[in-house]
Amino acid sequence: MMSDALNDDSTMDVPSSAPPAVPELSRLMVHLLKGVLYRDDDERLWESLLRLQARVREQAAVLLLELVLDEAEGFAFLKSRPDPDEADGAPRLPRLIARRPLSYPVSLMLALLRKRLAEFDAGGGDTRLVLSRDEIAELMRVFLPDGTNEARLIDQVDATLAKVVDLGFLRRLKPAAGSVQDRGHYEVRRILKAFVDAQWLAEFDARMEGYRTALSSGAAKEAGDA
Repeated sequence: MMSDALNDDSTMDVPSSAPPAVPELSRLMVHLLKGVLYRDDDERLWESLLRLQARVREQAAVLLLELVLDEAEGFAFLKSRPDPDEADGAPRLPRLIARRPLSYPVSLMLALLRKRLAEFDAGGGDTRLVLSRDEIAELMRVFLPDGTNEARLIDQVDATLAKVVDLGFLRRLKPAAGSVQDRGHYEVRRILKAFVDAQWLAEFDARMEGYRTALSSGAAKEAGDA
């Protein structure tokens, strides 16, 4: 009788200690709340987004967020819903995703990269725009005050590059194998097009003049303080 009981117990189902599978929708929402989803980075998750985008939009709306999905460029992200018109007396909406004020050098670099991306797309060919640190420094040089020395220029470019990479608009590429003089190459992420639109780009020259004036005034102030 005892042996029969033992045999019966041995056939009982034992609860698995393995964690349950994470549902696709949960994985999508967590990824999007943490940052941008790129098709090239995770094609399986991208396919899940295309199938579940209606449910993602519903979940995002609960958090007062909107899904921005660009199938042609291959990226998606969540952004805060626009504030209601204050003239209507509507209360300001709380924000889950905070807005970040950008410094003049960061704004300038984003504007120049967006302009360069538009020129690159107009020329056709490859879909990935890759620029070296020196090329980006040359773009910036034109808008810096006369007399800016090389060391200061490079320091400012490196600091600004780090911030733009952190914002997700540039991706630093690994140096080629055996390269010891590679100062760094960066891929311009195409999500930049979602933040700097065509209308903004049409006013590029006027905006650049504003940046030049602001940077020159800042340099004059620094010289006066010194």
